[in-house]
Amino acid sequence: MSAATLGVQGRCAHCQTTLLLKPWQLNAIAINEAFTCTNCQKTLELRSPEQIKRFKSLDSLAMLRASAVVTICTALLVALVLEWVGMISVTEQLNFSLIAVFLFFAMIDYVRRRQHLTLLLEAARAHGD
Repeated sequence: MSAATLGVQGRCAHCQTTLLLKPWQLNAIAINEAFTCTNCQKTLELRSPEQIKRFKSLDSLAMLRASAVVTICTALLVALVLEWVGMISVTEQLNFSLIAVFLFFAMIDYVRRRQHLTLLLEAARAHGD
């Protein structure tokens, strides 16, 4: 995923600028490596355990979206088959389908909101620390 689709921003501890993080910066954060601010050229890193946990949770959100697509498609197919067999009426099948699609979009909206975060990047420690 690109940084634009994730919406992950970083706030520099030196110049206090908030920047949209590029994929290489996200990779540096993921492997706990320091990187330079594109604005002031000072070295930064993510050290807050709370923010590291939230950053790492982005991977599970991507899996949640994929599993939701599979689940909703399966539910819609089951409702269609139940209507064909005659176990539920056309109206019930339509209602079930509309509720399933609504829940899918509500979950996608939740995931999209959780993916937009601003990381508070701290000054990188010296290698000897």
